[in-house]
Amino acid sequence: MGMDMSRYWNPVMETLPPEKLKELQVKKFRRIFDWAYNNSPFYRALYKNAGIEPGDIKTMADIKKVPKIDKGMLRDVQSREPFPYGDMLAVPLSQVTEFRQTSGTTGTPVYQADTWQDWDWWAECWAYILYSQGYRDTDRFFLPFGYNIFVAFWAAHYGAEKVGCEVVPGGVLDTEARIMKMKELRCTAFGATPTYVLGMADTARKIGIDPRSIGIQRITCAGEPGASIMTTKQRIEEAWGAKLYDHIGATEIGAWSYMCTEQKGLHVNEAMFLVEIEDVETGELITEPMKNGKMIITAFDRRAKPCIRFDSKDVIRWADYTCACGRTFRMIDGGVVGRSDDITKVKGVLLAPTAIEEVVRSFIELSDEYEVVVTKKGDIDDIALKIEIMPGHESQKESILARLKDELRVRTNLGYKIEVHPHGSLPRYEVKAKRFKDMRQH
Repeated sequence: MGMDMSRYWNPVMETLPPEKLKELQVKKFRRIFDWAYNNSPFYRALYKNAGIEPGDIKTMADIKKVPKIDKGMLRDVQSREPFPYGDMLAVPLSQVTEFRQTSGTTGTPVYQADTWQDWDWWAECWAYILYSQGYRDTDRFFLPFGYNIFVAFWAAHYGAEKVGCEVVPGGVLDTEARIMKMKELRCTAFGATPTYVLGMADTARKIGIDPRSIGIQRITCAGEPGASIMTTKQRIEEAWGAKLYDHIGATEIGAWSYMCTEQKGLHVNEAMFLVEIEDVETGELITEPMKNGKMIITAFDRRAKPCIRFDSKDVIRWADYTCACGRTFRMIDGGVVGRSDDITKVKGVLLAPTAIEEVVRSFIELSDEYEVVVTKKGDIDDIALKIEIMPGHESQKESILARLKDELRVRTNLGYKIEVHPHGSLPRYEVKAKRFKDMRQH
């Protein structure tokens, strides 16, 4: 029995033998390095200072010598010409056709320039993602996000068109109107943050519509780790009667990772990106599976504002399994585990906020919303967890809290001050939720 090639958007790339894939990655890295050196004043100065130039990159091992960049550098160059991107730009300003900016959740927004060719590359990255998740030209894909200056699902829109889907933009509609439109048009798929997908289900029930009756078959999430957290994923799939798929991307990087129809871990699109995982303490590259480190990433084919060895601060780990889908792209386990900025010591214990989400979302008696606030009283850390109990479960409050405290201690090795808030009173989010607040640095 031969491999079923109909499941791949690009069968050649997605099933390339690992050694061939490595050769291609070195070739593509050299190409983008040369491009940036020759066309971007910022990159040329960075590489000259490091004593590295085109011709020095011959093997995968040589890539480690190339200096990294980070978000701080991206912000700093914006004070220079050409406005508003600075001298990182590697094309004439007249070739820039797309402006996007980061959401600003980690500080001053970064402005991102793309040429038309870059934008086509974005759509191609998304075509890999959507096709692997079962999207086909028979799908009617609803996009319930505000078409804004953030990249969000902009590129998904173009990628879905490339795959042949019928795309319904739900930009300025409110949540109720979006649900009504999805039902009216019998949409088969939609994409949003996990928080908003759960919020939409909640709104649908409030207006007397069972989300499962709409006929959604697949949902693609972005922007938060939730779709790779099993308890959150289960909640969403049960609410909508649909399959949930994760994808990871960023404005300054591109759409680099995705879950396929097997729903086991996430593939790295190694035809378009080079992902390296670095030990947070030592800076050594991590090659062994199931060991957390921060991601250093290169986008091979993005020309206007190249992304070369970008320190994303996202914490990920290589998976210790492969996928039955037959793709040779390596996999990461559990999506983005957190940000190296967020993974923090509380009472001397290393805490990843995703562990709290996994516990809270496993309690059917609790609503989808919660908030974690870390403060300091004198020398002692204090960690508060705000939750909402679902209507009809209020009488079980004491047993819910006792079980929740136990489960949190087992999973995170920490004790929490748990605050119960009235149902519906915690903040609701349409885009990225900010549920973890560390107030100790303020």
